[in-house]
Amino acid sequence: MTRRGWLLFAAMGIIWGTPYLFIRVAVGDLSPAALVFLRTVIGASLLVPIAAIRGELGELAPHWRWLVLYTLVEVAVPWFLLADAERHLSSSFTGLLIAACPLVSAVLAWRTRADDRVDRRRLAGLVIGFVGVAVLLGLNAAIRDLGAVGEVAVVSLCYAVGPMIIARRFSGVPAVGVVATSIALTALLYAPLGLAQMPRHMPSLAVLGSVIALGVVCTALAFLLFFALIAEVGPVRAIVITYVNPAVALFLGVLLLREPLTVGAIVGFALILVGSYLANRREAGASQVDSRTARQSESTAASGRRP
Repeated sequence: MTRRGWLLFAAMGIIWGTPYLFIRVAVGDLSPAALVFLRTVIGASLLVPIAAIRGELGELAPHWRWLVLYTLVEVAVPWFLLADAERHLSSSFTGLLIAACPLVSAVLAWRTRADDRVDRRRLAGLVIGFVGVAVLLGLNAAIRDLGAVGEVAVVSLCYAVGPMIIARRFSGVPAVGVVATSIALTALLYAPLGLAQMPRHMPSLAVLGSVIALGVVCTALAFLLFFALIAEVGPVRAIVITYVNPAVALFLGVLLLREPLTVGAIVGFALILVGSYLANRREAGASQVDSRTARQSESTAASGRRP
């Protein structure tokens, strides 16, 4: 990769590893609905004008039904569930659970793509990955946490389905326009509940800073940099950030929030990484990734981070 490619890759690995930390801090004073509303208002206020200037919004009208579904699956539902889950789970543990998203994506790809053959290596990767999830849960989650863990599981499923919608229903549609519109629609959806649940007192500086960081850095700036990364190195290489983000989340949670670093977290994460790599790897000599798969890889990389 070029130097610019490495810089973009490093920036995205860090940026999309930080939302778990900011969400954990923000839900100390804000309800999940209020947090999602504020984050999407900030993100949309920056991305929508950029998409409009580029002329990327006019092409979305024929796809409005799928755009609404994509908004629910990729932004509105998972961002709320993630914020609600982090009221009970640590940021580092949540980030590690999201690392299992490529495993879910692999299962869905095998079930829906006739040309995506399951071989022994990829099946072994799936088994290893889910063993890692079991280790992570068994050594870190308590019975009282199961509801929140279930919410994160739904988030992983949503992040796996979202790329399929992009790949099959938004062929040739500008990506920034789709993302900007989906974030704006989420802001409108959460406006009534989010405004009603605003705290009566001024949140702390840490909470305010976290909300601004989520909207400006982890949403608006992140997507612009991500699409620049796609253009520089291609979607297949860009998807590797999916494996970097959870490590950043783990490091920040332990360092800044004093969250525990357990043997289960280390072993479980390592197994998830190995399993995800094997489960999503094509056989040597396989044909090049087609355009539809490339778009799905691009969106999957975005999903795996997009907490």
